[in-house]
Amino acid sequence: MLRPRIPTNPLPTTTTAPTVIPTAVMEPTPMAPPPAPVPAPVSPAAGLRLTPGALVTAVVAGAGVVLVVGAVLVSMLLAVAITAVSVAVCAVVLRSLLTSTTRNR
Repeated sequence: MLRPRIPTNPLPTTTTAPTVIPTAVMEPTPMAPPPAPVPAPVSPAAGLRLTPGALVTAVVAGAGVVLVVGAVLVSMLLAVAITAVSVAVCAVVLRSLLTSTTRNR
């Protein structure tokens, strides 16, 4: 009863030839060979070298970014919590008002 019924069609009922519309004839143009790659200049230092002052600046900047992002995330969480509490208080007040009106009738 709940079995799917797959239609059987062994051969297509109609055959149509694909229509090809000729477009403008394009002649291939000779292309110039690509330019030879230029080797990158080799720096004498293999890695990034930081002076002690630059290292301290990088650490302070990273710590500042972490603190700012943390403060933004905490403030967003606080806003969501305040909204949830206010909605809960409104729900309790509405429930109280509705139950008091039904008891008085």
